[in-house]
Amino acid sequence: MAAYILRRLLATIPVLLIVAVLVFLMLRLTPGDPAAVIAGDNASTEQIDLIRSRLGLDQPILVQFGIWAGHLLGGNFGESFFFKKTVAELILGRIEPTLSLAFVTMVIAVSVAVPLGVLAAYKQGTWIDRMVMGFSVFGFSVPIFVVGYALIYVFAITLGWVPVQGYQSISAGFGGFLQRLILPAVSLSVIYIALIARMTRASVTEVLGEDYVRTARAKGQVERIILFRHALKNAAVPIVTVIGLGIALLLGGVVVTESVFAIPGLGRLTVDAVLARDYPTIQAVILLFSVIYVAINLGIDLAYSLFDPRIRY
Repeated sequence: MAAYILRRLLATIPVLLIVAVLVFLMLRLTPGDPAAVIAGDNASTEQIDLIRSRLGLDQPILVQFGIWAGHLLGGNFGESFFFKKTVAELILGRIEPTLSLAFVTMVIAVSVAVPLGVLAAYKQGTWIDRMVMGFSVFGFSVPIFVVGYALIYVFAITLGWVPVQGYQSISAGFGGFLQRLILPAVSLSVIYIALIARMTRASVTEVLGEDYVRTARAKGQVERIILFRHALKNAAVPIVTVIGLGIALLLGGVVVTESVFAIPGLGRLTVDAVLARDYPTIQAVILLFSVIYVAINLGIDLAYSLFDPRIRY
C-alpha cells in the first residue's frame, strides 16, 4: 500500500508540471494585457510600459516561466497584480467558502442520488424508474446558473425562506451558515445527482441479476438487506469512481455557482482574476484545483479495497 501511494504521488509531479506549463503559456498567448487593465483606459503608452516592466511582463516568456517556477518551488505563489496581496493570502481567505460549498454539495448529491439509483434499479421498468431517469436527463440538460436563478426566485424572493446571496462562516453560527449555503449547494448538486443516480441504477441493476442475489432471495433475506448489503456494496466500485470523476465537474461548477450567489470563494476569485488578467492568481488557483483533483482520485483508488477485498495494492 505504501509503495503504491508513493508511486502515485511521484506520478503526479509530471502531471502538475504539464498543467503549470499549459496554464502559463495559455494565459500569455491569449489576448489581453494586465498592465493595460491596471493602468486604466486613460493611461498613456509610457505608463503601461512602466507597469509592464515593474511586473516583469517585458521579459521573454521563458525567463518569466523560470522566475515563476523558481518561486513556486520555494512555496511562493507570487503577488497578485490586481488585488495587491500575496496569492497565498488571497487563497487562504477564499478557500473556506469553496470547500464548504463543495462538501455540502457532495453530501446532498450522494445522500439523494444513491437511494434514488437503488430504487430505480429495484423498480426497473416502472413509473418510478422512468421518473428517476427523467430527472437525470433534466439534471444533465439544464445549466447550473438556470437552476440557481430559479431557486433564488422561488425560495429567496417569492417565499423569503433564505437569503438571496452571500456567505456566512460556520464559526459565526451553523444556522446562518446552512441558510446561506443550502440554495447554492442544491443548485450545484443537481447535475451530480443525475450522474450518480444513473451510474447507481446501472450498476445495481447488473448486480441484481447475479446468482448470489438470487440465492439470498431464495434463503428469505429481506429485500432491504439484499439491496443495500449485497447489491449496493458489490456495485460500489463504479459508483465511487463516478463520484471521484464528478469532482472535476464540481470544481468547474463552483465558479458559476459562486458568481450567481455572490459567494466570496475561489470560484469568484478565479472570475475576478480572469477579468483582471491577474496571471499569478489564476495560475495558483488552477494548480490548487489540480492538486485537489489528483488527491481525491488517489483517495478514491484507495477506497476500492474497502468495497472489493479482491483489490490489493
